[in-house]
Amino acid sequence: MSCEVTRRTKPRWQPIILTGFALIASGVGPTRAQCVGFSDRASQTELDAFVKAPSSLLERLRNDKEKLRARLSSYIATNPSVLPSVQTLISESASPDRSTIGAALRLAEALCTSTKPDAARKIRDFTQRVGDLAVQAGYSAAGEDGSSAQLQPRDNKPTQPRGGALLEGEWKTKLANPFKPVPLPN
Repeated sequence: MSCEVTRRTKPRWQPIILTGFALIASGVGPTRAQCVGFSDRASQTELDAFVKAPSSLLERLRNDKEKLRARLSSYIATNPSVLPSVQTLISESASPDRSTIGAALRLAEALCTSTKPDAARKIRDFTQRVGDLAVQAGYSAAGEDGSSAQLQPRDNKPTQPRGGALLEGEWKTKLANPFKPVPLPN
């Protein structure tokens, strides 16, 4: 009788375990591609709309280059696999918009550099392969700005802890050395 019990319970648990593995495997893919934090990501519906009709982004943000740059860089940093749609966007845009697209590519690359270096390399290689002078000019100009405020994510976290440099360590729980030499500004 014990053999019958184990035979009956095994088929019941097997689909549950397989479903669990399938859910885990499907959840790993999308999170691996994202370079930015959850609050800075573009929604999946926005990404899908951009992939289906890249030129709609130009129509919606026609006169606002800053919003175009920010939105496009958010799309690319959220999911670098939208780069083929960016290629379509480049081919359908005017020269001033292409320069803005290049700046967006540079911003997305900067957002991905620290978290996903492979994605940043992919964006850089894509920009070099495009071969459009206006895109490359916008990409280069955004890199020469030197304004690090534009290259940081939108999370408004302070760069130093509230108490200055009094605490250190991974969780800021150890007291810092008060006799440590202070670095001089350049």
